[in-house]
Amino acid sequence: MKLFSICLLLTLLICPAFAQNEAAPGSNALRTYHVGRDLESRGRTVEAELNYNETVRICNDEISRNAATGDTYTALTWTLQRQRKYQDVITWGERGLRLYADEYRIVQTMGEAYFYLDDYEQSIRFMQRYANAVPQGERISVAYFFIGEIYRLTRQFYHADIAYTTAVRHEPGSALWWYRLGSVREAVGDFLKAIEAYERAIRLNPNYREANDGLTRSRRQVS
Repeated sequence: MKLFSICLLLTLLICPAFAQNEAAPGSNALRTYHVGRDLESRGRTVEAELNYNETVRICNDEISRNAATGDTYTALTWTLQRQRKYQDVITWGERGLRLYADEYRIVQTMGEAYFYLDDYEQSIRFMQRYANAVPQGERISVAYFFIGEIYRLTRQFYHADIAYTTAVRHEPGSALWWYRLGSVREAVGDFLKAIEAYERAIRLNPNYREANDGLTRSRRQVS
């Protein structure tokens, strides 16, 4: 139940913030998907779901007519991810990568799907594949954040620190990410560095209770 809550939090906090970083729509399926993402980010979930279902229909039609492109499989896996159909993301992602092996948008999405399926080994493998192939990719910060999450959840805190640090270097505007960085630094007793990270989180979100609590704990350790 705790892991499910973490996954739900990530779905709500990560994806909306980075919708603008996904590749610009280049097909009917991608355009329909992006309409759904925009609606979802504004809380219009029923309308968003209608657009997601239409995206899936378009993609299935293109696949059945042998008219599918890399955009087709990208739109399909992105949509299934938003619908939390993670095993379907893997199934269609594998099929897409057999046809378009360098479609790294699919690679990164599969890394997220494996994370939500609790398959951390595969998740890291796909995230690292993405990071190695497109080190300046539009989802590179998200990839490193998920790597950090896996290392944190498996209590490899020093590795988590490196991954989170890389994530916030690429995208410094997420309070959640700075909080996570502070938490792993606090876990290994690096309290001064934890204070720095917690302060960054609070600067972005002054009402972030967990970050404020972490800051208070860490300051006590160095006072």
